[in-house]
Amino acid sequence: MAYPLSEDALAWQRKARAFADQELLPFEETAEFNEGELPPEVYARHRRIALELGIPLMDAPRSVGGLALPLLTQAVVWEQLGRVTNALCWCMSEAQSWMFEACNTDQLKRYVLPMMRGERRECYAITEAEAGSDNTSIRTTARRDGDDYLINGEKWFVTSANKADFLFVQAVVEEGASAGPAHALFFVDMNSPGIVMLDNPLFGHTYSSHHPTYALRGVRVPLANRIGAAGTGMEYTRAWFRRERLMIAARCCGAAARLIDLASEFAQKRVVSGQPIAQYQMIQAMLADSITELWAARLMTYEAAAMHDRGEPVALIHTHCSMAKLYASEMANRVADRVVQIFGGRGYMRSNPAQRFFRELRVDRIWEGTSEIQRLIIARSLLKRGVSGVIGA
Repeated sequence: MAYPLSEDALAWQRKARAFADQELLPFEETAEFNEGELPPEVYARHRRIALELGIPLMDAPRSVGGLALPLLTQAVVWEQLGRVTNALCWCMSEAQSWMFEACNTDQLKRYVLPMMRGERRECYAITEAEAGSDNTSIRTTARRDGDDYLINGEKWFVTSANKADFLFVQAVVEEGASAGPAHALFFVDMNSPGIVMLDNPLFGHTYSSHHPTYALRGVRVPLANRIGAAGTGMEYTRAWFRRERLMIAARCCGAAARLIDLASEFAQKRVVSGQPIAQYQMIQAMLADSITELWAARLMTYEAAAMHDRGEPVALIHTHCSMAKLYASEMANRVADRVVQIFGGRGYMRSNPAQRFFRELRVDRIWEGTSEIQRLIIARSLLKRGVSGVIGA
């Protein structure tokens, strides 16, 4: 039995699946063999269709023209988009609900609403050389200077920075002589003096979205660009992490589903020693383990989203987002490995989606909090709440 979804969620599922299958999948190899890039007219078409479908509006409130979809519906959408390699589904920005809670009217007008309309692109500058999963160790500072802040620091792995015109920058601020350090988020325009790209490293995947390293050297940012009060930055970052972890889990489920479909079809056609390899028990075992793990991961992911929609405690949702991200990302890596093995030599060809997923899914166990960090979050919640407090009696 499938997880119960509303008619609206099923309609969104079909729309997202059609977008992925008809518009994005046909260009995977083009991206793979052209450093992730698509012809400009193709990329513009993908971006336009995503906007027309309303994907950038899914999490935004209706009061500003958003769709305010249930988080479960949004997870269903991102699951279908996760079936595509080469990050082709990253053709648009999303305005997340926390932004409308954190930002004032002026900030919404200058940054968030244009992002919703596809007029601006964002990136997140949080990670540092010594502060990845542990974002409490951030060393980038924001020092008050009149009506401005001067930001100094270095940010690593700023995903999609090459496509963005502004950054969300997390920094440690000090407000007054007696105040202690506190975290804050800032809108920082990419063309601000003092932003210097130090490196643009190549990674194991072939994406048009890059992950450069930036130095911020005395970057002057007006007070009007601080998001919320000094000291609330970590709260907003955690909200961002919750959503990102959940949607990573959803995309991993979509990737695994496509991989299993590909492997099942191939195994029924590939004949060895007179019979399809799907008749061999070792192949059957790999397929059975894969579909079982996908079902478990999907249930966890959907339920974590449904908990949010039901308004359950934020701390508990935080734990379940970590559980979903941990299990789904590791599940998808195991499935990709099995599917490459089922395809044999064909599975190691870059033209095979299994090979691309094998490379691309690996990072999902690292970014937005490593698997090890997710285990710490989960264990601490268990020790504080007990089994029944985390997953029910």
